Amino acid sequence: MSVIDKEENTRKVGQAGTLEPNDVLIRVESREAGSGVFIDLTSSVKAQYGEAIRRSLLAVVTEQKASDIYITVIDRGAFDCTIRARLLTALTQAGAVGKKR
Repeated sequence: MSVIDKEENTRKVGQAGTLEPNDVLIRVESREAGSGVFIDLTSSVKAQYGEAIRRSLLAVVTEQKASDIYITVIDRGAFDCTIRARLLTALTQAGAVGKKR
């Protein structure tokens, strides 16, 4: 499901989290249909956990059947459960979750 509002044809944005230590700031922005999912990840632990963070993000996107989104992630050492919760919140705010098909 795309996060572009078909009725208004406007892009929606969702954001959750903070830049505090042990948290993550996630912004979700809709993109053109067919553009797929892009993740822009900045993390203080990217060398150690970057791939695990990407896998978690993609798992949430897949679970929610979201597509055609640009995800910006600024991680400050958040736990996996926090990353997943923040992404789910941002997806919901962007309209990618809970919409009727």
